[in-house]
Amino acid sequence: MEYSKDDLIEAKRQIDSTLHKLRETIKTFESKENSERYKSQITLAKRRVRAFEIANHLIENEMENS
Repeated sequence: MEYSKDDLIEAKRQIDSTLHKLRETIKTFESKENSERYKSQITLAKRRVRAFEIANHLIENEMENS
């Protein structure tokens, strides 16, 4: 599938924004008094961060190659 440069730039901007929010969420959960209680939420957020990092990397590669 072909994407315009503008589409890729906007997708990267949205992913960067979501990554920032997810990282802040992780910090918040980890700093809570009983952080073990939030283990599943922390794990989910970390997995999402990793997925978005991969997506960001692929978008950057596509932008370089187009």
